[in-house]
Amino acid sequence: MSCNILTDSQLADLLHEGDEDAFNEIYRRFWKKIYNESYKRLQDTELAEDVVQDVFADLWTKRFNRNIENLGAYLVIATRYQVFMLYKKNNSQPFFERPLEYVNHPSVFADSVYEVKELKDCINEWMSMQPEKRREVFRLKFIEDKSTREISEVLNISQKTVQNQFTISLHSLRSTLSKLLVLLLVFAAI
Repeated sequence: MSCNILTDSQLADLLHEGDEDAFNEIYRRFWKKIYNESYKRLQDTELAEDVVQDVFADLWTKRFNRNIENLGAYLVIATRYQVFMLYKKNNSQPFFERPLEYVNHPSVFADSVYEVKELKDCINEWMSMQPEKRREVFRLKFIEDKSTREISEVLNISQKTVQNQFTISLHSLRSTLSKLLVLLLVFAAI
């Protein structure tokens, strides 16, 4: 059987059984996405290539221990983890985290966990009020980290429709969150 016609889910199942052809197809499908994901964080081609190799080596060596439901999302998370481990190993922080060092203070931590939970609840509430297609586009983009092309194939709509729904949802979410922020500031001042 040719693996290039199988779905990601079918490939993950075959990988779990130790199928080398499935692993090779997964590599062919996802190496570029993993490379891009790591390169945009590391800005170093050699390190990004190392991350690709580490992610796939880990995927193969732990294939019997993992039951992967969403292959693309799993690989993106594994890539981010490998990048984080590189930062930790090199005892450095990515440039985008340096200005946020104050967040590590314990006095801020308890409140920030609560605030993150509230923010997630607000986003979930906002999502429940969105039309079905828009909600699905948002979920696929931000939760499953799919590209516009992948979303258009999954939902059987044009890429332009995906982009439009995505843009509308971002404007709506920003508007909702900015109103919430104003309310929070008003109540904090009282």
